[in-house]
Amino acid sequence: MIPGPFQRVMFALYTVIFFLYLLGPLVVMGVSAFNTPQYPQVWPIDGLTLDWFAALFADQDMMTGLKMSLWIGLLVVCISVPIGLAGAIIMTQIQPRVRSLYYLVVVSPVLTPGIIIGISTVVFWRQFTGQTGTRFLYDGVVLTVLGQASFISAYCMLIILARLQRFDRSQEEAALDLGASYPQVFRHILLPFLKPALASAAVLAFLSSFENYNTTTFAILSDKTLTTVLAGRVRQGSTPAISALAVVIVAVTVIGAIAFEIYKRRADAAAARRQRAALEAEEAELAGTPTPAMG
Repeated sequence: MIPGPFQRVMFALYTVIFFLYLLGPLVVMGVSAFNTPQYPQVWPIDGLTLDWFAALFADQDMMTGLKMSLWIGLLVVCISVPIGLAGAIIMTQIQPRVRSLYYLVVVSPVLTPGIIIGISTVVFWRQFTGQTGTRFLYDGVVLTVLGQASFISAYCMLIILARLQRFDRSQEEAALDLGASYPQVFRHILLPFLKPALASAAVLAFLSSFENYNTTTFAILSDKTLTTVLAGRVRQGSTPAISALAVVIVAVTVIGAIAFEIYKRRADAAAARRQRAALEAEEAELAGTPTPAMG
């Protein structure tokens, strides 16, 4: 059915409203970051300035929270991606009868509210460290990493599992038949195949940790992350320095996405060239093979 003029107009109107709703706040913050008034203001533009970016980088609390968020994000990636990889491999290896129960257990932290995860992390590790004499583990950074990794690892598992389900098991069997050990098969066959999923899971884990607030606000204890600092600033009244921070984060995200897309396309092109070269070599070898004589 070909849409009529009314349907096309309504679709165009819906598209415009959708993108205004999606990008409107970013435009407002982007304009206010370069405007001179003390309060975030889009119109009228009293003048253009970069002072709010200087004020952002001169804010010690903001920079301390940013460094803490980056450090926690890296630690969460180092924990969540291996756990997600192990969970995905187990999912494909266990019996189908218990696969649904296993999936329910490992995905349940995603369905748990972040506040519950944060509070339960603090309560559990306070009692555990008190009974075992390991009080050094009762630290804001440690608790935040453990609390975030408990549900971010499930995200990583789902990403890796989607890639792993397309893996051809005959490659493993052929390598084992040729004398390779299981660690060699894992390192030289499975990991290269999962490399795109591992990279995507690492990026998702870092971003999920960086922007997390519900779990972090309880587990961080007396320390500060960027999200907790921003929450406190917003309660006291927003300034264009926060808009400047949003501009910086969006710019870094866009640049990172473009760089990743360029890398991915180059990697895909290189893989396609290798595959073409292999096919051409195979065809040349078959063409040079003499036909067996009949009779």
